[in-house]
Amino acid sequence: MMTNQACYAYGIFGASFSIHPMTSQFIDVIKGALAEADTSKVHMQTDDVTTTVRGRMVHVFDVTKAIFLHAAKTGEHVAFQATYSYGCPGDSTGDAYMAADEDPMNNDVVRKIRQPAAAKFSLYPLSGSDYMDTIYEQIEAMKQHVTVRSAHYSTRLDGETAAIFDGLENVFQSTVESGSEHTVMTVSISVNSPSHQGGNDER
Repeated sequence: MMTNQACYAYGIFGASFSIHPMTSQFIDVIKGALAEADTSKVHMQTDDVTTTVRGRMVHVFDVTKAIFLHAAKTGEHVAFQATYSYGCPGDSTGDAYMAADEDPMNNDVVRKIRQPAAAKFSLYPLSGSDYMDTIYEQIEAMKQHVTVRSAHYSTRLDGETAAIFDGLENVFQSTVESGSEHTVMTVSISVNSPSHQGGNDER
């Protein structure tokens, strides 16, 4: 079993996510999205609850973004729930993919998919006493990518799906570089929802 320090040193990154297409053809949407995404640079395992992706940060975000966008382009209402993690104690799955280069395999394809989305995210730097300063700094940084608003227990994001994922990746990377040896981020994204009106600012 690897220690927390070893995970931090090797840069192993991962995500556990679920896609929920609101259609009777949900199996076809999910399987089609998984098949269309190039996952050659990550370790990926799917069970009856979630799909787990392991490897370098750039490729984990690249793959999860591609899978979600391939599902979203069907026009169906699709929801995405994910937990991204770095530096988890005892985490070793995906070591074999750490030798992959930094070139994302899905970028050229997904950049052509235009898909407005609504999202919420929460960031958890699990080290250091100044974690709230880090969180506020990264929420502010997200404004460079999409529209940002406060929400209960999270931060609301509205914009293009690709821009949302780009912002999430940059925020996570910056948090790790700030010295957070164990970092977690939860994300919820919705597209093509019949109720989407630009967000509910309930307080």
